[in-house]
Amino acid sequence: MPEIPEIQSRDEQPYVAIRTIVTMQSIVRAADRTPDVYAWLAANGIAPAGPPFLKYNVIDMARDLELEAGVPVDGAVAGDGEVLSGTLPAGRFATVTHLGHPDELADTTGDLLAWAGQQGLRFDVSDGPVGERWGCRVEFYLTDPREQPDMNQWETQLAFRLAD
Repeated sequence: MPEIPEIQSRDEQPYVAIRTIVTMQSIVRAADRTPDVYAWLAANGIAPAGPPFLKYNVIDMARDLELEAGVPVDGAVAGDGEVLSGTLPAGRFATVTHLGHPDELADTTGDLLAWAGQQGLRFDVSDGPVGERWGCRVEFYLTDPREQPDMNQWETQLAFRLAD
């Protein structure tokens, strides 16, 4: 893995998001909701407090995935309509920052999961009848596509919460 994973402590972070149920083949639909979250923030006079993200709540590779397209905010915000509010939990996270095309994130994710296993780390995840339920598994999109149109130069940070 060219990127070097590390363990980071993160503080809790309030956010607003739109939750979407997708399949692996239609996962881009979830990311397509990010502009709607930004529009909601602008309409409510709220400034983003960090880069947009996709938060994976439930993963069933054969069926559905429950994702949230979100944006961090500075304090607790009440969502409305399809916009919900939440808080990314504090804790220790296995992280890696990937420089390259977003299509390569599946490989980077697999590498991060393998690295964590080699380190004897356990993630905040449980199996259930609808798939893996994650305590916090996030992809932060650090590159603004308006400033860097070359997707091969995009920077994305994966942050997966470790079990206590």
